Amino acid sequence: MDDTTGGKRRSFYGWGFEEDTVSAEELGWFEKTWSRLFKVDRFDPAPMPRESEVSIRASRIAIPSTLRAFCTDDRYERLFHTWGRSVHDIAKMIHRRDFTNPPDVVAFPRNEAEVAAVLDWCGSNGYAAVPFGGGSSVTGGVNHTKDERYKGLVTIDLKHLNKVLEVDKTSQAARIQAGVLGPDMEKQLRPTGLTMRFFLQAWEFSSLGGWIATRAAGHYATNYTQIDDHVESLRVVTPAGTIASHRWPTSGAGPNPDRLFLGSEGALGIITEAWVRLHKKPTYRSATTVRFGDYEKAVNATRVVSQAGLFPANARLLERDEALFTEAGDGTKDVLVLTFESGDHPVEPWMKRALEICADFGGEWDKDALEDDESQRKGAAGNWRNKFLRGPYLRQHAIARGVMRDTMESCVTWDRYMAFQASVKERTLKAIREVTGRPGTCTVRFTHVYPDGPAPYFTWHAFGEKSKLVEQFWAIKSAASDAMCDAGGTITHHHSLGPDHRKWYDQEVPPLYRDVIRATKNTLDPKWVLNPGILLDQ
Repeated sequence: MDDTTGGKRRSFYGWGFEEDTVSAEELGWFEKTWSRLFKVDRFDPAPMPRESEVSIRASRIAIPSTLRAFCTDDRYERLFHTWGRSVHDIAKMIHRRDFTNPPDVVAFPRNEAEVAAVLDWCGSNGYAAVPFGGGSSVTGGVNHTKDERYKGLVTIDLKHLNKVLEVDKTSQAARIQAGVLGPDMEKQLRPTGLTMRFFLQAWEFSSLGGWIATRAAGHYATNYTQIDDHVESLRVVTPAGTIASHRWPTSGAGPNPDRLFLGSEGALGIITEAWVRLHKKPTYRSATTVRFGDYEKAVNATRVVSQAGLFPANARLLERDEALFTEAGDGTKDVLVLTFESGDHPVEPWMKRALEICADFGGEWDKDALEDDESQRKGAAGNWRNKFLRGPYLRQHAIARGVMRDTMESCVTWDRYMAFQASVKERTLKAIREVTGRPGTCTVRFTHVYPDGPAPYFTWHAFGEKSKLVEQFWAIKSAASDAMCDAGGTITHHHSLGPDHRKWYDQEVPPLYRDVIRATKNTLDPKWVLNPGILLDQ
């Protein structure tokens, strides 16, 4: 298969490329922090897996001559496409060398006709097919079923569908193929002066189609938050045929077909291209951090800002313990990272009004950051941002040392939030103590805020036994997920469902609507080829 990454190969067991490294200084900082958290003197990291030492079953599928030009049973490709990048996926790879359920074949279609040909082939032979964008799923979304009714497993990697096909500068929109990863898409858009500005933590290794299929949330903390807000129209290849929606700014003509595939996670069809809304590149920017001595007042300040129609690009409230861990604060204050940006006009009046609101709730802000871009990059907000972006690169190193660091996000109305976050933290910390016999941490921040509620994002750390890490992770994850749903939140705001969240999704989805999805699945995918176990069971 021809390369689209400049000759670099992705790590088959961790985040990033094979050549990516974590510096001794960076790893030393985290080890010191983990030692303090868990009261551990030293860590004994497990060795990372090498391709040569991993056992993998032989492919059970013979590739027909009509598909050999873009399908492969190459060993590396099958290893790389076996798992996503969740804590338990990586723990299986590092501590158990578990690659027992790889795809038999990986397809790299170059156009819609080849996507359709693979789906026809799978349907005719009883194979399961899993669409694959960047492979960054942390919910099992790219992992194959173990259902023995399927005679083979095929991954459909869309990396060759990676072009910006058309740009409408007048309407600020573009037609883009779904397999393009974030950096490549922005590189292609750069000459137009427009940007999608949809920067999520997995931006480097996630695709436009993946964002749409999982209802991802991106750069903006308010207004243009979820991918739903960006989609104008879609093209989707299903086993029953291709669906292409019309491109309009909006329409009141019946149910919107795009909404059927937003969040469908590859269970109903494979998104091949989309018209998406773009933005002018921001040329005006104002940012600072606001410190609060009282968490409930910080929450209320953020709520009032979100309800004032100011639409900050960033309004991430870091609880003081999270601010301390990411060096965005000293642990005595809660920190609101506040940013306004525009490609059209100065934003100081909006920032001024937001700070007036913060002052009403006792907030104090960094005046130097307002006047100095360098302070913005190197100050509290910069420290938080750097730790946030580096998180995925540290995951495999943490897991190799027995450190579980996971995140879980929800959305809840403002009136429930204070009780919600207290309950989730209490029950998660209790589960960590019961499962590992050690204390752990659970902190929270807002990633996105809406007039009617925030999206709280919890981060928990626990130190477990390497041989039991998968089971320990699931015991903590299950307790934390139960806590979120029991307290009135959704199981996910932007990390998708996958099989990992199915139990809780089944509790919150209306039963009659599940029947509607089942009927839709039977129509679009009558042989249940696509992503078995996602959304519902056969």
